[in-house]
Amino acid sequence: MVTIDFAKGDGIVPVIVQDQATGEVLMLAYMNQDAWEQTLSTGKVHYYSRSRNRLWLKGETSGHTQDVKEVYVDCDADTILLKVHQHGGAACHEGYRTCFFRQYAANGEWQLIGERVFDPDVVYGKSH
Repeated sequence: MVTIDFAKGDGIVPVIVQDQATGEVLMLAYMNQDAWEQTLSTGKVHYYSRSRNRLWLKGETSGHTQDVKEVYVDCDADTILLKVHQHGGAACHEGYRTCFFRQYAANGEWQLIGERVFDPDVVYGKSH
């Protein structure tokens, strides 16, 4: 039986999140044991916020929740891969479908490659 190794990362593990239908990488986040257990028991993805030092339900403010469709763990049992159904069309708090909406170009500049799905100032207020 596999047990997620939360001890290796001081109580948290990285979580790679993909859209189940398209395979698009939506985001990278972190889970602690509580977030893992809440995710498994509810089928809705919960994360651990390192900056806020607390558990959070993805979409608790925006309504853009994630339903767990598939769960994988890497060979060291210290990284989780979730395949999800993304509600609301966007995973990124900046309003983009994916958190990876910028691409480094050959000219050394970052290029915006995504389009905003929602206005974060409207969804979260001016101080997001």
